[in-house]
Amino acid sequence: MSARIVMKLTVVEAIATTPEVLRLTLVHPQRPELPSWEPGAHVDLRLPDGRTRQYSLCGDPADRGRYVLAIKREDAGRGGSLWTHANLTGGAIAHVSHPRNNFGLAPDARRHLLIGGGIGVTPLAAMARRLAATGADFALHVCARSAEQAPLLPELRAVCGDRLRCWFSSEGARFDPAALGAPDDGIHAYACGPHGLTDAVQAGLTAAGWPEERVHVEHFVPMADENYKPEPFDALIASTGAVVHVPADVSLLDMLRRHGVAMPSSCEIGVCGSCECGYRGGTVIHRDVVLPVAKRQDRMMPCVSRARGTVTLDL
Repeated sequence: MSARIVMKLTVVEAIATTPEVLRLTLVHPQRPELPSWEPGAHVDLRLPDGRTRQYSLCGDPADRGRYVLAIKREDAGRGGSLWTHANLTGGAIAHVSHPRNNFGLAPDARRHLLIGGGIGVTPLAAMARRLAATGADFALHVCARSAEQAPLLPELRAVCGDRLRCWFSSEGARFDPAALGAPDDGIHAYACGPHGLTDAVQAGLTAAGWPEERVHVEHFVPMADENYKPEPFDALIASTGAVVHVPADVSLLDMLRRHGVAMPSSCEIGVCGSCECGYRGGTVIHRDVVLPVAKRQDRMMPCVSRARGTVTLDL
């Protein structure tokens, strides 16, 4: 498990903002302030059986007194959201980690374009609050089936005003990356939501000539590739010279632990970034959805990524 500090927070408000989305407000029972965080950050929610789930903070980053989460009930998911909806009512205790951020705002951007699909709007809500408060130039595109099924929509309308544009499929409106315009200098785009949306944003902006480093994407679900067949490989630990053989049906993370190498982790499906480590040589097969392309030449996620032949780990 991750070494991230876990706090026991009290649920002071639990409101259904749509038929499927529960908005939770959490406070510390004794301390007036919680650890600070930047827009785009997420926390780990520790379940009673030891599993963890990652949820983006969607409240106001300037409000140190509370954390706000919006969690969609996924009936066919891995069980975390069902437990949350059933158990995190007013007065309940939630075990929550310190925030972590893999999806921050670009500090040098002169304009920010935010695109959120469904529950993927949660990290963008925090971004919009910060940008509105600081007078930054931004726009938020919200994609959902309908207004009734769009998470946090009333508060986003209040925060964004005419900087909010909604795309509701029930009304025949589907987001078109062309709506973002030309890739002028200083404009950054941020997309979060289902793969269909984020893939379309990336493909559309790439075709329009947007530089890769100005398109930021966060995923909530692991990479899906039914045709991928893992193969065995070896991992050489640079600091000791030890060689760890990784069978086809076991992750590198699990094999490192079996050989006494302590590794932090959380989701173990390649979406949170907790287990990131370095490597010095070898051909890595990246299977995560969180590591930026610019870092893949010497960083990897051992929970899901693999290698061909032998990889030398910077451990």
